[in-house]
Amino acid sequence: MTDRYQVVPASYVLLLRGTGERTEVLLQLRANTGYMDGHWAAAAAGHVEQGEDPPAAAVREAREELGLTIARDDLVPLTAVHRTHGNGRPIDERVDFFFTCRGWTGEPRAAEAGKTAGLDWFLLTALPAATVPHERAVLEALRDGGPAAIRSHGFG
Repeated sequence: MTDRYQVVPASYVLLLRGTGERTEVLLQLRANTGYMDGHWAAAAAGHVEQGEDPPAAAVREAREELGLTIARDDLVPLTAVHRTHGNGRPIDERVDFFFTCRGWTGEPRAAEAGKTAGLDWFLLTALPAATVPHERAVLEALRDGGPAAIRSHGFG
């Protein structure tokens, strides 16, 4: 018997405001993380920790990274993305849970010093060129009517 395939779970919070073609998403410019620094990404995202479910991780990440309070009921499941870098490294095998959110308490701010070079709102129709690729795919699908419940990224 071979070792079972393992994946690293993560939760992403896509804060949204506006409607239709005026819908905006809050993104952070990654810095000093070691992964895709210099690219725009979900303003709050991170690993699901032991003992958490994906919504709990999303709530925690929004508090840690943005200083926001989000109720679980304000998280709307968007999609799950099974992705790979195709290099065989277990750390690069992922399942990402994306949530949208339109209700929170507090003003978004860069709460983790040194891990972001800034926050900004972007129209879904005008995403920055340097957006993390798998996140761009989800955001473009959201813009175009919504992604499938389950997506894959990086597989042949």
